[in-house]
Amino acid sequence: MLEAERPLRLLALHGYRQSGRRFRQRTGALRKALRGRAELVTFDAPHLVPGGGEEDDGDGGDPPRGWWFSRPGAFEAAEAAEEPAGLAEALRAVEEALEKLGPFDGLLGFSQGAALAAMVCALRARGDPRFPVAFAVLVAGFVSRSPAHGHFYREPIALPTLHVVGEADAVIAAPLSMELARSFVEPVVLTHPGGHFVPVGAPQKKAYLDFLGRFRAGQGEAEMPGAGAV
Repeated sequence: MLEAERPLRLLALHGYRQSGRRFRQRTGALRKALRGRAELVTFDAPHLVPGGGEEDDGDGGDPPRGWWFSRPGAFEAAEAAEEPAGLAEALRAVEEALEKLGPFDGLLGFSQGAALAAMVCALRARGDPRFPVAFAVLVAGFVSRSPAHGHFYREPIALPTLHVVGEADAVIAAPLSMELARSFVEPVVLTHPGGHFVPVGAPQKKAYLDFLGRFRAGQGEAEMPGAGAV
């Protein structure tokens, strides 16, 4: 009898001022939609964010965290930070999570976590062995404005990606997410009419499953990606 194929495993990178636990709570509907096809594993960003909770979450619990700062103790996606801090630690945290919690097949990133996941994709596309992932789903992502991060985008990133773009996103405006998509070779773009969240309506569920259907657990390769919008 053939052994049943395991679901894909995605390492999930939460947004700024969130935590692994909070992101797991917020992706419950997505995990249910992907049940049997993909598993999401969350973990915490390495940096504590001083002075306040998540921008759109009033509950208590885990302290808010971030992947890097555009200025001391703070982050703005649109800021062209001359001296960003913390990215090296963030990349090391992703490397350690992939090693200790793996194996993984791909990444899921949200907001600042999607921006970081895109940087990991760039490194992987250049052959960096620290990040053995084959694809990424990037929700509300953006290109870092910091000149120190410009090297991630100097050449098109040749790793399969699904970019999820909220047309009414007031935190990461849709043009910023579209700019990130254009940094990749043949990205797949999924737009939705909502705001700053991970959408899981019927059209989005189909798009997720169609994209993930190109991959096999542990294979490390997809079918030849096709450009286009979903």
